Amino acid sequence: MAGTLILEQRIFDIRSPQDFEALALDVFDYQYRSNPIYKGFCDHLKGPAFKPSRQKDIPHLPISFFKSHRVVSGNDPVKAIFESSGTSAAVSSKHFVCSTALYEQAYMEGFRRIYGEPDQYAIMALLPSYLERKNASLVYMAAGLIRASTHEESGFYLDELPILGKKLNDLNESKVPVILIGVSFALLDLAEAFPMALDHTTILETGGMKGRGREWIREELHSYLSQQFPGARIHSEYGMTELLSQAYATKKGRFNAPPWMQVQIRDMEDPLSDAITDRSGGVNITDLANLYSCSFIATDDLGRCHEDGSFEILGRFDHSDIRGCNLMVL
Repeated sequence: MAGTLILEQRIFDIRSPQDFEALALDVFDYQYRSNPIYKGFCDHLKGPAFKPSRQKDIPHLPISFFKSHRVVSGNDPVKAIFESSGTSAAVSSKHFVCSTALYEQAYMEGFRRIYGEPDQYAIMALLPSYLERKNASLVYMAAGLIRASTHEESGFYLDELPILGKKLNDLNESKVPVILIGVSFALLDLAEAFPMALDHTTILETGGMKGRGREWIREELHSYLSQQFPGARIHSEYGMTELLSQAYATKKGRFNAPPWMQVQIRDMEDPLSDAITDRSGGVNITDLANLYSCSFIATDDLGRCHEDGSFEILGRFDHSDIRGCNLMVL
């Protein structure tokens, strides 16, 4: 346990690409030794006792393993199980979380990097599709940010669009900074029913229509929200059940990850090739906060990375649970 605590401390002390590289290799070593599912995958792919010398050579576990296996590193007790949404016929992903404290630190530090302290805002969450089921990681995160906000109007709003609309208007008139976290279809319902100027509000859309209507591409969604809520800043959050970290897009649909999270694009024809830049492909994510499950995940997203380290999400090539991802035609 002492060894993993040292790894935990290093996650949020990353200051350079060299720090990330060194910690990624150490995390791989720990997970290879302590996660039988990941070890079996690596052994099958690379042969027994594989030991990468650089971070880019670390194998990324297909995200579908979270639907079919218990992906856990170490022997600590499971504190929470985050579960993806899906149709009644679909198999849900399950993320067995052995340290909720690590998740809380990851989402809080990631939020602070973009927005500062939560207590500077009234934080309101419009997440009906997530509140209607148990074990949603997004609800867990939003609840933590709401608690840290301490503002009397902070909270969840399920089907209370008239109440939410009035409170947003009142807060705007009082010039109170607001962050409204919302799933796409609910934000569209609010925008259609209660258009208003929101000069002091940041709308943080988490993506997803969840079968409530046609999929909107992100540019179309943001354009409509900007039209209905003049003055509001329209941002995006990217996360998923299988991760403990989030990336945020504040402009041009380009996401920026925190220092302990890295996105690489794999060639769709050769998934074991080196990462590619300025060309679309499959999204591989290294999330070092996933210390007690698997930090190296090959997602079912399609994306593109840029030279400045930012990335775009262009769509997905199956029906996995994606937050912050809208279906696009490539």
